[in-house]
Amino acid sequence: MLAATAWSYLNSGDNAWQLTAATFVGLMSVPGLVVLYGGVMQKRWSVNSMMLAFVAFAIILVEWVLYGFKMGFGNPWHGLSHSGFLGNFIGQPGSSLGHHDLQGQGDIPALGSAGSLTFPQSSLVYFQFVFAGITPILMLGSVLGRVNFKAWIPFTLLWGSCVYTINAFLLWGGGWFAQKGAVDFSGGYVIHLSAGISGFIAAWVIGPRLARDREVDAPNNLAMVAVGAGLLWLGWNGFNGGDPYNAGADAATAVLNTNLATAVAFLTWVGCDYATKRKPSLIGSVNGMIVGLVAITPAAGFVNGWGAMIIGVVASILVYVAYNYLALLRPFRSVDDTLGVIYTHGFAGLFGGLLTGLLADSAIQVVPGFSVTGSLHLLKWQALAGLWVIVFSGAATFVILKVVGLFVPLRMSEEDMETGDLAVHGHEVYPSDIPSLAFPHGFPAEVTPSVAGGGVAPSPSA
Repeated sequence: MLAATAWSYLNSGDNAWQLTAATFVGLMSVPGLVVLYGGVMQKRWSVNSMMLAFVAFAIILVEWVLYGFKMGFGNPWHGLSHSGFLGNFIGQPGSSLGHHDLQGQGDIPALGSAGSLTFPQSSLVYFQFVFAGITPILMLGSVLGRVNFKAWIPFTLLWGSCVYTINAFLLWGGGWFAQKGAVDFSGGYVIHLSAGISGFIAAWVIGPRLARDREVDAPNNLAMVAVGAGLLWLGWNGFNGGDPYNAGADAATAVLNTNLATAVAFLTWVGCDYATKRKPSLIGSVNGMIVGLVAITPAAGFVNGWGAMIIGVVASILVYVAYNYLALLRPFRSVDDTLGVIYTHGFAGLFGGLLTGLLADSAIQVVPGFSVTGSLHLLKWQALAGLWVIVFSGAATFVILKVVGLFVPLRMSEEDMETGDLAVHGHEVYPSDIPSLAFPHGFPAEVTPSVAGGGVAPSPSA
């Protein structure tokens, strides 16, 4: 049994908040994005969309604890160099399952003394997992309606292992960009820009949905969309509020800034609809909400409230223009990005990261004695870090897809795409014949379908 002094580092309040914040972020994926995707897609793609999200969440957790976490947040790997970019771009792989990884003090070694935390390593591993887990699910939004379920499994594993871990180490784990001063408070680059670019490349490589799916792209359940969107909005309190790694003043700052920027972006999107003579739809307004959430993410704990509002307005207007007008130009019009992830996550994440370089307030302290100051120098490194994420994530995604495609088709067969959920998973979200699910090989002699309610009732002869 561990001695009491073994936990002398522990601050129970910080640990409680970290676990709570992680759970909020996890709820954004399961069930948040699960039900949002299940509702926003056509009826025959609802089950497939939800299953793809569930399986990605499970795969990334196993990968994360076996080796992924330490690749993103462990000791630098010096296999190519002991200094410079090649000596500081990835961590040494290793498991996070031993007793020290579960109950030892949380630590990000490449950050030095700043990486020593007041909660267990297991809390840090889980907190960072839910970020790693949501990223491929966000990317998934670009390829819904045609990606092969069997191909999605190895692709998710390889992408999480080879792309996410490198971006995370470079910006969060004490890697080269972090050493140069680039910042990403909670994932505008590591998560959203990477997911947007990777999703766009995946949509290009896999090809478009069937013509009829693109022409009649109607959600099957707007209530599910609203529930999923609501879980995203409030779940983001953990997304940004947990990243100071303590339950202090900056966690509260990040939470308020997050909600403020989101509200402003949502209202700005609605205003843009009116200004361009469009009706403010639920789907469009949810896009505005997501833009606000994404754009404030790299800045949430670095800017003041005025900065948060500016980010909400500017990002919403810029992404609105891109979503409605840039989409008509090549290469965007040539790629079937199902849910427009390149706009709501890719563009919004990039704009948020660049605006952080200008609007970071030196008076806002993440922890006592540490703050970030907006300047041309910071803007330069924000731009270079963003450029890296775009080029690396896009190129690596292309290579991974081509490798996976050598062994399993990336795209569903045309026949399966015509049928949808029934062909891939054997059931659909709103079964038209409830009794047939209970008795797929026909009704037993002792029961017959009930006339009322669609259930089964005893046969008169029973």
